[in-house]
Amino acid sequence: MPGLAILVVDDEPLARRRAVRLAQQLPWVGEIGQAGNVAQAIEWLATSICHIILLDIRMPGGSGFDLLRHLPDPAPAVVFVTAFNDQALRAFDARAVDYVTKPIETGRFQTAMERARAAVDQSNSADRIRELEEVVANLRATGNGARQQMAELWVRASGEYIRIKPENISHVGAERDYVRIHADGQSYLYNENLATLERLLPAQQFLRIHRSTMVRVDAVERVKSGQFHSLIAVLGDGTELRVGRTYTAAIRARLARRD
Repeated sequence: MPGLAILVVDDEPLARRRAVRLAQQLPWVGEIGQAGNVAQAIEWLATSICHIILLDIRMPGGSGFDLLRHLPDPAPAVVFVTAFNDQALRAFDARAVDYVTKPIETGRFQTAMERARAAVDQSNSADRIRELEEVVANLRATGNGARQQMAELWVRASGEYIRIKPENISHVGAERDYVRIHADGQSYLYNENLATLERLLPAQQFLRIHRSTMVRVDAVERVKSGQFHSLIAVLGDGTELRVGRTYTAAIRARLARRD
């Protein structure tokens, strides 16, 4: 018997690939489609059978909410991929519509997918769309369109999980498909990309200074000139971080507001 068809909708290629890899580990999953935005998702749904959608919420050119109005009949089960706060996440649980938070944790992903698999058999199209509409209304009321940010994150090191608060992070650097977080004199490899972490960390505290580097503003001790009119941000522990040319104006303006 063919497996269930899955559609992964996310504007970030790395996030899509990670979701696809995790979905491929489930023995009951069949075809897996990918879409980078709402328009591509609508086009895919118009020509393909879909049982479950892994749906990102914040995307350019239309949010995951917008796709809900275009679901086929019968409607697929939807697993939201979200960075919403705890109040909004409780709203998901109350409506029996599942979610996974970014960065995606394998165990939580598998649980959400098993619930979605059950929902494919247990809910009819009208009930599922009504539940999704209630979730959207609750999320909009709770989040009010504001950027949601994490109060803490957990990293794995030496077989255990360590909690890190944003105020303890000095800087973050891209490392292939992941990031390396520097906090309290230690560094940790984190299973997420820099673009996602930039959205989740408090915008008033963190600043992108290079395409591969983000820094906590309060950790910057001084800024000095480098070669060829470049800038270098010097942290309190002496770490020197190069400022990308396209970020020079932004960091000058941001650091000027610190006083």
